[in-house]
Amino acid sequence: MYRQTKLALVAGILIGLGATGVASAADMALKAVPVAAPLYNWTGCYLGGNVGGGWTRVDTMRVLQDPAIPAAANYGRENDSGFIGGGQAGCDFQTGNVVFGVQGTFDFGNINGKHALTDFPTFSETNSLKAIYTATGRIGYLWTPSFLGYVKTGWALMQNKNQVLQPGGALAESASYSLPGMTVGVGGEWMFTPNWSVFVEYNYMWIEDTSGQHFTAAAGLLPPGEVLSVKQTAQTALVGVNYKFHWDGPVVAKY
Repeated sequence: MYRQTKLALVAGILIGLGATGVASAADMALKAVPVAAPLYNWTGCYLGGNVGGGWTRVDTMRVLQDPAIPAAANYGRENDSGFIGGGQAGCDFQTGNVVFGVQGTFDFGNINGKHALTDFPTFSETNSLKAIYTATGRIGYLWTPSFLGYVKTGWALMQNKNQVLQPGGALAESASYSLPGMTVGVGGEWMFTPNWSVFVEYNYMWIEDTSGQHFTAAAGLLPPGEVLSVKQTAQTALVGVNYKFHWDGPVVAKY
């Protein structure tokens, strides 16, 4: 009887230890299941929109009066600011933590102002920056899987409409023209879902050389027109959103 009691006690202890081991293994299995971290893929194309502010500086000098008569005069400088907005499209390729791609933007506004001509202070000039188009390459670094810091550079086109006004405010002459130049920019983009991102960006644009533009005089005025050299720079500060079309699955990078 004593031996049977002892065997039953040992069996009970072993069964208890076995149950405890099974419960512990189950707890460990549950604890070992990791929470899947969101994976982001920056390879693909995107479309989006943006809004922000724009600043421009324009210097104008008279070079010629029609018909091709030299007539140098300083028309002065103007600094303007205003609202601007538009859209962007591009494609990116991710390799590890580096993302590079191409982008095109188009932004419209009415960044304008007015100033007195330096050499003819009773006359005035209005400058209006109507649109900015850019085609750039950009390269960035993923500081986290979802946050990209980047720089960009490339070609820019600034569309303007300028007028020279007589002392009473009547139109003297006007011109609409586009100035090609260069742009550089810097920004940060956050992908908050696998297909949507938001960004903030600063851009600086300038024309490479002083550009001669022909201003046509109002009807009945002489001379019938003149050529002004125009030098312009512009800046934009933008916020925007992009929708991304991915080419393949998530990409795992090392951070």
